[in-house]
Order: sequence, then structure tokens, then C-alpha cells
Amino acid sequence: MSNPFAEQIALAMAEVQAELARAEAVQQELDGLTASATGKDRMVTAKVGSQGQVVSLTFHTDAYRSMAPAELGKALTDVLNEARAAVGEQVAARLGGFDGLGETLRLSMTGGTELDDVLAPLYAMRPGTEPAAARPRGSDRQEEFRG
Repeated sequence: MSNPFAEQIALAMAEVQAELARAEAVQQELDGLTASATGKDRMVTAKVGSQGQVVSLTFHTDAYRSMAPAELGKALTDVLNEARAAVGEQVAARLGGFDGLGETLRLSMTGGTELDDVLAPLYAMRPGTEPAAARPRGSDRQEEFRG
């Protein structure tokens, strides 16, 4: 006779291992990720890495030589911010696949909606607690029991 709880743990651990392998693959991909942006006047191009670090600045013209320091600073700041925003979007897109991982694990361990349905009357009886329908599903916050 097998133990259903042990089977649930084994399934959850297998899922965690699969997600860990996927996370390691995404991390390797992020390590090599870059984005570039070129200024409006096409004077400079900035290339940044996945953590926002400056990889390179390439000046395409000599216009920077005659610019006031504040003007050059603004041109560099603008192009760097644009490149960082672009790489940030790429990072967010790649990490978006991990949304809901905690909820998936919780559902695999608790049996999902069946347990929530069983506990709904108890939640409703507790003073100061929102009805189950009003509570956000998948909340990772653990409530304190005050008897």
C-alpha cells in the first residue's frame, strides 16, 4: 500500500527540480543578454548587459567634442536609460514564465480547490475574515490564527 502524501511530496519535488533546471537555463540566457539604443541625433549608441551594466559606448560622429558638458551628459543619460529599459523588458519577458510557480506548488500540495472548498465554512465563521469568494486566490501571505 502506497502513501498518498509521500507521492504528493515526490511529485512536488520533481516539479521543483524541473523548475530549478529551467531557472538555471534562463539564468545562463540572461548572463549573455544585451540591448542597445542609439540617440535621436545618431551621435552615440549604448550597449548594456542584463543587469544594466554598460558594455559599450560607441560615438558615431565627432559632435560630442563641441557639446557643452551638460548637453553631452544628457545625451549619454538618455541613451543609457533607453538601453537599460530595453534590456529590462527582455529580462521581464524571460522571467515571466515563472509567474504562478508558488501557486502551482501550493495547489499540488493542498489538493487545490477541493481543500479550499472544505475550509470555506471555517473561514466564514472566523470573525473579521473576508468570505472565501472575496479573498484573492493564490495569496502567498499566511494568516495568523488568533483562536
